[in-house]
Amino acid sequence: MDWKKLDKFFEYFTRGITFFSFFILSFIIIFIVKESLPLFKEIGVIDFIFGKRWYPSSYSNPAMGIFNIILATIYISVLSIVIAFPIGLGCSIFLSCILEEKTKNILKPYIDILAGIPSVIYGFLGLIIVVKFFEILGRPSGESVLSGGVVLSIMVLPFMIDVCQETMTKLRKKYENSSKSLGISKWYMISELIVPASKKAMVVSIILGLGRALGETMAVMMVIGNAPIFPKLFGKAQTISSLIALEMGMAEVGSVHYSGLFASGLCLMIMILLINFLVEFIKNRYLGDEV
Repeated sequence: MDWKKLDKFFEYFTRGITFFSFFILSFIIIFIVKESLPLFKEIGVIDFIFGKRWYPSSYSNPAMGIFNIILATIYISVLSIVIAFPIGLGCSIFLSCILEEKTKNILKPYIDILAGIPSVIYGFLGLIIVVKFFEILGRPSGESVLSGGVVLSIMVLPFMIDVCQETMTKLRKKYENSSKSLGISKWYMISELIVPASKKAMVVSIILGLGRALGETMAVMMVIGNAPIFPKLFGKAQTISSLIALEMGMAEVGSVHYSGLFASGLCLMIMILLINFLVEFIKNRYLGDEV
């Protein structure tokens, strides 16, 4: 077997796959921008982004502004991170520094399974548990921004735990023997050495979780109420992804409404791309081999 030819073939194959992936991404971006242009010509970018009324089917006074929807998307995503981060940090410390290796190897796959559960299952559980819980507490409707944030927080947990736990495990192996030889307790090592040294990994986990939360559709759509109004913690709201999922099927192809949904998707895609670029920037600029 000619290993040099095989190496060359593998090199060209991987390059081809890389360029093909880049081509697909470029094609998606170009297609979404192309379908969004009619709306921008009709309404304008500023009026579309900062408009506060979304009534595309109104005969008397149609309006297409997604400012409230953008705010709701960001609000729910940030709220889910605020709820999930303390839990994720505690789980990461527990898995990396407290549990024995055998027990950790048993429990860790169950956390990873959370990332593979279909989002519609999370939405269904949120509908019958979280929404009903807030209704029992006396809220007129359990469908709210808070319900969406609670459901999303569970969904982003595996991503946050993975990043933090991996970094903390490396740091524990690095400091554990030295700490024992100096007579330092385990909890002092965790609080004064491992947690402070993991701050950058925590930042990356937060950004990754935020990127995951921004694009979630089904689970949020089932518990948020889907009203394109200004988002309040105990009030209904609507995210960009749920807007597209609900209205794309009834929008006439080629209409301004149809173009507006593509423009909404373009806004969401830009937000997620910015999150991904921020992750890569932080990892390359500040983290190095830490995560």
